[in-house]
Amino acid sequence: MKVLVTGGAGYIGSTISSALIDRGHIPIIIDSLVNGRKEFVKGRFFYQGDIADRELLTRIFRDHPNIDVTIHLAGFLSVPESEAKPYEYYDNNVSKSNILFKTLSELGCKRIIFSSTASVYGNAGGGSEVFESMNVFPESTYGKNKFMIEQILQDFCKAYSIRGISLRYFNLIGADPKMRSGAYAKNPSHLLGALITALDTNTSFYITGVDWPTRDGTGIRDYIHVWDLALAHIKAAEEFDLAFEKSEEDDKGFMVINLGTNTGVTVKEFVTAFEKVTGRSVLKKEVPPRPGDVAGAYANADKAKELIGWQTELSLEQGIVDALKWYDHFSENYPD
Repeated sequence: MKVLVTGGAGYIGSTISSALIDRGHIPIIIDSLVNGRKEFVKGRFFYQGDIADRELLTRIFRDHPNIDVTIHLAGFLSVPESEAKPYEYYDNNVSKSNILFKTLSELGCKRIIFSSTASVYGNAGGGSEVFESMNVFPESTYGKNKFMIEQILQDFCKAYSIRGISLRYFNLIGADPKMRSGAYAKNPSHLLGALITALDTNTSFYITGVDWPTRDGTGIRDYIHVWDLALAHIKAAEEFDLAFEKSEEDDKGFMVINLGTNTGVTVKEFVTAFEKVTGRSVLKKEVPPRPGDVAGAYANADKAKELIGWQTELSLEQGIVDALKWYDHFSENYPD
């Protein structure tokens, strides 16, 4: 199977491309390299350019007329930056996805998998799980971008005889277990970065709030190993048509699937896992919640198991191990 991967030179896209190769599939990558890294596409079918470039997309499909499915990941992804630069985010993420989807339909690509986000739920979870059937309340410009792209894809599926699957997930951790790619930032995630800093500087790690409606009172999030996430995208591609046959939803052309652990991880649980991996204790200090802090949520992923046969397999500890291993590998082999 040939799969077009937009944003395939990024953290997630390159990992998905590696997983495709490992499963015997062929990724065809398009990436502008505004954020992606050229090292991650070495030796792969790679086209540098914009997803809204109709001529480039036409050339890709002329070179590879047997592309079976598109996995769409390309786009800006910083929540704080999206608040400061809404025009750039709506233009790059929403407008260009609109052009991409229309061009794909014209080129005969009828299967599209969109890499979305569980941030479209906003604070709906309230410390518990979120389901695909829940109403969405995206709060950030980034979250609104993702939901708008979902709506565009859903409308396209009705109008242009294509099918789309939107995959919603929360926080990522880890790296490609074979160290072919990983996160670019020194701190793989906000929470993990804060723990690394606290450990390295012998300063306190602040637990912001211990009275949330969770099993231990601390905020809860859903952390997925990036390799598990990559395999979810592969399963969605492999089981694409079967997933729609299995679905009992009224809208047979478009579906949303959550990706997550079904339990989530609290702050205290994450700290315990980090200390277990590093073999060192972190100084901890409990403080009141910060303005804007929320209890958090985690994804109910029963639908993913039912329709595409996917569930998480790698532990939180393994995610921390791989993230730390990648950080050392990246520092040594990828000078900026």
